[in-house]
Amino acid sequence: MSTKKIISIISIVVISGLIIYGFVLIGQIFSNNTKFSQDEVYVHVPTDASYEQVLDSLTPYVTNLERFEMVASKMSYPENVKSGRFLLTKGMNSYELVKAMRSNIPVKLAFNNQERIENLAGRVGSQIEADSASLMKSFKDSIFLKENGFTEENVLAMFIPNTYEVYWNTSAVKFRDKMIKEYRNFWNNERVAKAKKQGLTPTEVTILASIVHKESVKKDERPRIAGVYLNRLRAGMPLQADPTVIFAKKKKDNDFNQVIKRVFYNDLFLNSPYNTYKVVGLPPGPIAMPDITALEAVLNPEKNDFIYFCASTDRFGYHEFAATLAEHNVNAKKYADWVNAQGIKR
Repeated sequence: MSTKKIISIISIVVISGLIIYGFVLIGQIFSNNTKFSQDEVYVHVPTDASYEQVLDSLTPYVTNLERFEMVASKMSYPENVKSGRFLLTKGMNSYELVKAMRSNIPVKLAFNNQERIENLAGRVGSQIEADSASLMKSFKDSIFLKENGFTEENVLAMFIPNTYEVYWNTSAVKFRDKMIKEYRNFWNNERVAKAKKQGLTPTEVTILASIVHKESVKKDERPRIAGVYLNRLRAGMPLQADPTVIFAKKKKDNDFNQVIKRVFYNDLFLNSPYNTYKVVGLPPGPIAMPDITALEAVLNPEKNDFIYFCASTDRFGYHEFAATLAEHNVNAKKYADWVNAQGIKR
């Protein structure tokens, strides 16, 4: 056999081998490499995570980690690991997995009805990488508070309850800075003008709205309640809001998990800047995070002559309103008799 023929045969063998290897390689790259039963799963990669940490995170979800590593190496992924939240779907091949690990998926972060800034930090910290401690530190940073006109007591007013799109690996400071931008967007010229018309600043609107929010779950009643409280403020009367007494009791006991359904006469003498039976004007900060309907109720209150109100015994969740103390006393006695009949002790 001539040399030329031998070289031709060797060339054919080599080419055939390369073709076979190519098919095998393509099969490895583009065949299913997932082993989870769900339609999709999320993988979280912490900030500054190493490639080895990524592999540990992927192990429960990838059938053949070596196959993934081979493709990842070809695509220069080990040198370019990204932190964040990544979506894997059932049936992905190694190539698709690497691509997925480069596409950070935002989180739909939601919060509302948080009673204190500590509760908010815990709520947010359960949804993004930043923990509650780092969030609290950023929220109470003295320089930030001073620059933006807040105090540790009223900084909860900065947070407008809603659903926000943020990246899971957003830092505590970046999250806080996003929230101050959202706050400024909410408090546009129109809302600021409405607040001024009521003789309030945006922060004072939020403080009053937190009381309105706690007074009634009925959104259609909140403008009327806001009107009553504004009447009291303008008359120089104490707000005498039971929710502020409840907040003051919880704060004094350092126990915000306790359930208090009833305010007793002796509670009204509790020494606290949050007790609006003793202190005229607004408390130093919100007693909860008011929702937008409560904020709008204070900005667009019902114009009325009511000064008093108490819970209704006929319309559950609503209140009875009065313009005179005599009318109010009748309503209040009716409610007190009903409460006693129910055996509510606390």
